[in-house]
Formats: sequence, C-alpha cells, structure tokens
Amino acid sequence: MEIIDFQILAEALFRYQVISQVLIRMAAGLVLSEAVTATVGIHICSEGKERDVKKRSLYRWVKAYKEKGFDGLMPVARRKTEDSTVLSRSLLDFFVEQKKDDPLVSIPELIKRGKILGHAQPDEVVNRVTVWRALNRMGIATSHRKSRKNRDSRRFAFAHRMDMVLCDGKHFRAGVNNLKRVALFFIDDCTRKVLHVVVGTSETTELFLHGLYETIMKVGFMSALYVDRGSGFTSHDAVDVLRKLEVLFIHGSKGYPEGRGKIERFNRTAWDQCIRFFAGNPEIDADCRSLQQRLLHYLDYQYAVTPHESLGGRKPLDRFQNDSRALRFAESIDHLRQKFVLYITRRVSFDNVVGFDGIKYEVPTGHAGTRITLYRNMLDESISIVHHGKLIRLFPVDLNFNAQDTRATDHCDDNETKPLPPKSCSQIAYERDFAPIVDPDGGFTG
Repeated sequence: MEIIDFQILAEALFRYQVISQVLIRMAAGLVLSEAVTATVGIHICSEGKERDVKKRSLYRWVKAYKEKGFDGLMPVARRKTEDSTVLSRSLLDFFVEQKKDDPLVSIPELIKRGKILGHAQPDEVVNRVTVWRALNRMGIATSHRKSRKNRDSRRFAFAHRMDMVLCDGKHFRAGVNNLKRVALFFIDDCTRKVLHVVVGTSETTELFLHGLYETIMKVGFMSALYVDRGSGFTSHDAVDVLRKLEVLFIHGSKGYPEGRGKIERFNRTAWDQCIRFFAGNPEIDADCRSLQQRLLHYLDYQYAVTPHESLGGRKPLDRFQNDSRALRFAESIDHLRQKFVLYITRRVSFDNVVGFDGIKYEVPTGHAGTRITLYRNMLDESISIVHHGKLIRLFPVDLNFNAQDTRATDHCDDNETKPLPPKSCSQIAYERDFAPIVDPDGGFTG
C-alpha cells in the first residue's frame, strides 16, 4: 500500500470538497461555467482556515478529476527552479549585475535597460513578475521602501482629461555640489499624463503660479486642481489667482487624502527612473532651467509612452490624445496674463514711498499722503500703479542714488525772467534813509 503524505492528502481532499459543489450544481442543470461562477469564493478547509478559490483553479481541478479521478486532485511536486525557465541566462546575468550595482533600481527600469542595451529584443515581452520571482530565487533583494500602515488610501477617478489635475512638489539634490532643488509636477488624474513640470530652489507661490500659467498655455484650463498643504499652495495669492481663473481648488488634508496615492506612486517612479541620478553627478547641470529640460524630456519621451498599469496597459499619451473632452484654452495671452495680476491698496508716505512685502518702492510725485492701488503681476513679480492714465512700474528706493541726485533742485531757464516781488518794509526804509544824491541825469537832487 502506497503511503501518501498527509499534507498532499489534505490538499486533495479540500479540492474534492470544493469541486463536489461544482458537480452537484451541474447535476442540477447548470452548465460548467455557471456552476464554477456560483462556487468561486471563500471555502473552509479541514484546518478551519479560509481559502479563496479562483475560477482558474476550479476549471483545472474539475478537468483533472474527470480525467484521472481522485488521483488527479493530488498536488504534483514541482521541480525546484533555481532561477527561471523563461528568461535567458544572459538576461538574468545582466539583471543581477545591474541590481548589485544599483540596488534601488525598479524591475520595469531593469527591463527597459535590458532592451536598450540589446540583452532583449525591443518587441520581446518580459513580464516584471517573472523577473521579480527569478531575482528572489537567486537571492537578490528586491524589496522597496516600506510604506506606512493603517493609512487612508481612498482614491478618486475622473472620467475625462483635465477634469482634475494633481500638483505636488518633489524635493531633491542635483549637480556635483548637491544643491537643493524642487520640481512641481502637474499630473492629469484621468490619463496619468504629466502635463508640465517646473523646477526651482524652493516651493514658493511664485514657482507654483509660473507652473500653472505654463500648464494652461500648453494644454488649457483644468476644472479642478488638487494640491497638498505645502507653503507654496496655501497662500492667499494662489487662491486668489485660481479664483480669477475659475478653477476649483482642493487642499489635501487628513480628511481628504484621496489624491495622495497617485501622486506618491508617480513620485516614486520619477525618483527611481530619473531624479535619483541627479545628486552628486558632475555631468548634471544644477541650473533650474537645465533640470526642467531634463525632466520634460523624461516625461514626454519615456513616461508618457510607457504602458501604465492603472490604464489597462494603455500609454498616458495615447489616453490623453484620444479623450473625447475638448481642451479649453484662454481667449488670448494678454487675457490669461491679466488673471495673474492681483490688486491691493496701500498708503503713500509724504516722501513718496509705498511699502509692500517688506520692500519700499518709490512712487512718482503727486501721490504723497494718498491711498493708491498696487498692481501685482505674479508672473514677473512686478509692482505697478496707474499714473496720469498710464501703468507705471515701480522700483525699490535707491537711497544712495537719492543722496547724490540733484533732481530736487529748483532748476530754471537762464533766459527766463522771473517777476520781482514787491519791496519789503526794510528795503523801503533803507532806500529812504540812504537815497542817492544825484538823479539819473547826473544832477544833484533837491
């Protein structure tokens, strides 16, 4: 009598228990597909534990039972695979070498490198799960940063492009001197296409509004904008501009975290594939415009044309371009720029100076002691006022120049004859007491 391992027998009995329900339903008149659909789900095994049985397993077990009976339900011992039976040896060696040199590299990035460097054909399908399993079998660590548990990760999803745009800043260091930089990404929620990115030295309102303006110039207005509680997004200036643009503004908070999952996932992808190579690299120019150009190239020519898992394998660029929602652009550039001009009133001092944001600006004469309206252009950060019907830009007071300038002197034309004032009392008394002794003809006076 053949001795059967207890674990193998227990598994076969559980399978028999489950397919019995399928066979009973078929005997009652249901076809196989209907009986399988009614049976899938949670089942209790002999140990009292719950097991989730899928359709694919049920079809396989029923077929094996019909062909071999109860013996067909016995689990077949599999030959242990040391690496992979699908991936080539040269490709596996390349993955191992890359993973040792760059432990933080992601599996999709490894596959891209293998295709670019010729270790795999450009049209060859390399499953990332297969690569992950092979690396684990070979003892190569594939774990990533641990995420916080018990986090509220509810998500929203909009049906069309530009219904909701997500904006978030990613801080990093760049160049040989590891200079601090921040990139603000504008991500379309529906298509996952990154619409634009701006790079600055800190997360300020001015950087955010510059990025918003350039995004609208490229792809038009969004219906709503989702941001976190960063200092660059929470200012009254940012809210005021979005109010004028008629864009709904959502600040992410503890009670509204639905958008964070998508943003954090994109940040991790951008970090793994691009940003992390900037730090300490002498080949990277740390200038903000140069870094912005690098990120735009990555977003447009790599990220946007890579199949996205949440889009069912579609590319963000294709999903964005084929969306039925029409893009809505500004009437004109001047009309759009006017939305980024804010107004505030200030009192002018008696020495023609007005203060704003800790800076003293010199005002043309004629406004001393009055309240005037300052026109603040958030794009070029200029301050202007209306003077004699014209918009005049103000500049900070140059105290050193004013100390040496002679513009306050009362200049007059040398050829111009100014009228003499009437004689004073002292002048009249002097002329009376010391009158001349000769007349205009040279004779003596009487």
